[in-house]
Amino acid sequence: MKFSILAPGGIARKMAEAVSGLDSVERYAVASRTYEKAKAFADEWGFEKAYGSYEEMLEDPEVELVYVASPHSHHYQYAKMCLEHGKHVLVEKAFTVNAAQAEELIRLSEEKGLLLTEAIWTRYMPSRRMIDELVESGVIGEVTSLTANLGYVLDHVERMQNPELAGGALLDLGVYPINFAMMVFHSEIRDVTSAAVMSPKGIDWMNSITLTFEDGKMAVLHSNMLAQTDREGVINGSKGYIEIQNINNCEEIRVFDLDRKMTARYQVPEQINGYEYEVTACQKAIESGRVECDEMPHSETLKVMKLMDKIRGQWGMKYPCE
Repeated sequence: MKFSILAPGGIARKMAEAVSGLDSVERYAVASRTYEKAKAFADEWGFEKAYGSYEEMLEDPEVELVYVASPHSHHYQYAKMCLEHGKHVLVEKAFTVNAAQAEELIRLSEEKGLLLTEAIWTRYMPSRRMIDELVESGVIGEVTSLTANLGYVLDHVERMQNPELAGGALLDLGVYPINFAMMVFHSEIRDVTSAAVMSPKGIDWMNSITLTFEDGKMAVLHSNMLAQTDREGVINGSKGYIEIQNINNCEEIRVFDLDRKMTARYQVPEQINGYEYEVTACQKAIESGRVECDEMPHSETLKVMKLMDKIRGQWGMKYPCE
C-alpha cells in the first residue's frame, strides 16, 4: 500500500516512524505547503516523493492512503479534499471540529466508496481487546463506574492556545478519556455534566466531564493542558477494580480485589510506537473494500463528536472556523 502524509508536523513524525517498521506499507509521498519542508521530511524518513502543495500530491494517481496530520481546524477541509481526489483517508483525532463536519465527510466517503477513519490510536491497540476481555470475564464483578484522566504541560504549544486552530484541552486530550469511557461502557449516554477553566482567548485549559449512561453506569473524566497527570484509567466493579497505566498508550493492566490486593498484571505486546495498528487496520479495510474500520466505525466517531459538541455548548465555547 502506498502511504502518504499530508501536513508533516510533529505528530506526522510519529506516524512516519511507525510505517517505517511495516514491510507491507510503502512510504510513498509527503505534501507540505512548501516543497522544502516536504522534501526534508521525505528525505529524513525515506519517502519516495515530496510535494510543495497538497493538491499536487492528491493528483498523483499512485497515492492510495493519505494520513491527514494538520491541526484540528483543518481536518475537515483536507480530508474532504482527499476524498474528492479519490483517496482513502486516515484523519488524525479529533476527527473534525464538530459533528456537522464529520457527518458530511462520512457521507462523502460512503458515496465514493472510500475508506475514511479516525486515527485515535487507542481504539486500534491490542490493549483494547485485553481490557474488554478482562471486564467481560467478570474478574472484578459487575462494573458500575470508571475514572480516566489525561494531562500534559502544553501551554507553550501555539496551536493548543489558538482558537483559530481549534485549540484547547478537549479536542486534543479530552477525546482520550471520552473514548476510553465509551469503549468500556457500550450503553448510550443519558446525561452529561461538565465544567471548564477557560483561557483568556476562550479555549479550555482544563475540564471535568461526568457521563451517566442509560444502564446506570457512570464515568468521571478529566483533561488538562496545564499540568502533568497520572494518565490513569480505573474501572470499578463489585469484586475489585482494574487499573490501566496510561490510557493514552497502555503500558500495563493491573487487577485488584476487594482488599485492594493486586491479583494479576498484564504487559501489552511490544510495538513500534503504537501508530502502526491504525495503519494496518486501514490496509485490511481497504483490501476488503470497506469504507470504515471495525476498530473505529463511523457511528462511534459521530457519537464522540456529538458529545463534544454538547460539552462545548455547556461552556459556550465555539471556534472561529465554525
